[in-house]
Amino acid sequence: MERGAVFLGSEVAIMAGAMSWVSERNLVAAMSNAGGFGVIACGAMTVELLDKEIAATKALTDKPFGVNLITMHPDLMALIEVCAKHEVGHVVLAGGLPPKGSLEAIKASGAKVICFAPTLALAKKLIRSGVDALVIEGSEAGGHIGPVSTSVLAQEILPAIANDVPVFIAGGIGRGEAIAGYLDMGAAGVQLGTRFVCATESIAHPKFKQAFIRASARDAVASVQIDPRLPVIPVRALKNAGGELFTAKQREVAQALDEGAVAMAEAQLQIEHYWAGALRRAVIDGDVEHGSVMAGQSVGMVTKEEPLADIIASLIAEAAQALEQRAA
Repeated sequence: MERGAVFLGSEVAIMAGAMSWVSERNLVAAMSNAGGFGVIACGAMTVELLDKEIAATKALTDKPFGVNLITMHPDLMALIEVCAKHEVGHVVLAGGLPPKGSLEAIKASGAKVICFAPTLALAKKLIRSGVDALVIEGSEAGGHIGPVSTSVLAQEILPAIANDVPVFIAGGIGRGEAIAGYLDMGAAGVQLGTRFVCATESIAHPKFKQAFIRASARDAVASVQIDPRLPVIPVRALKNAGGELFTAKQREVAQALDEGAVAMAEAQLQIEHYWAGALRRAVIDGDVEHGSVMAGQSVGMVTKEEPLADIIASLIAEAAQALEQRAA
């Protein structure tokens, strides 16, 4: 884990996954202040909003934190400039291959680039293109997911590339014993999201937190794609009426595609904006029935609201005990 901590500039190599509406200044600063590594979720933010969010986060912590940018954001290059202006040390690119020029722009500012690699071939390609670290995220995660489980991806990818760049494992991690296991396999650290939603410092609505505390692993289900021409990345969230609303939204967008009313890129952007709105309704307004309650399968291990520092302390204690027992 020391390798990951040195790379991030944090005390422990535990990243907080970027969760739209949840990973804002309060949670990000609290995460970094507690010795972990907070990451701002830019999501659908405008350039001006991200500018303010980074400044507000810096006012709450003097520790390193990162910014997660979505590759399909129409203003990606301007968002990268904002990160450079604030001397953000780590930029996480999510949602597909980095567009031409984006890696170079981030690295020119002196920042490190972290990307998601859903397959071994893509991991190797990203390393060749110059990324500084990778996140390997399995289908157990909350929010946008791929089709393969964390344990399978870790076994397939870590032996091949763990010596080349720091690799952080994500998806379905709720306890320190799992962290110890992935470190044993060669990971430099981990990324958790779901586990931190119910931190005292999280601004998520009390009803959103209660939904997490009440839920079990089987309540966190992946959305269904209804039209193969609309390549919608599945999203894992707690079962509710919002899931049915998303199916209706897909039909609406697919029909617009049929009629030639929208181009494919615009159709995908509409879906992204739908998720941003549905998530906001749940996280901020507390509409956990019709909004999107994005959660990973580790939600069953979230049992109470507690300070972020306590969550990190528990994870580290569990991981240390597991490693000691293996060494004995």
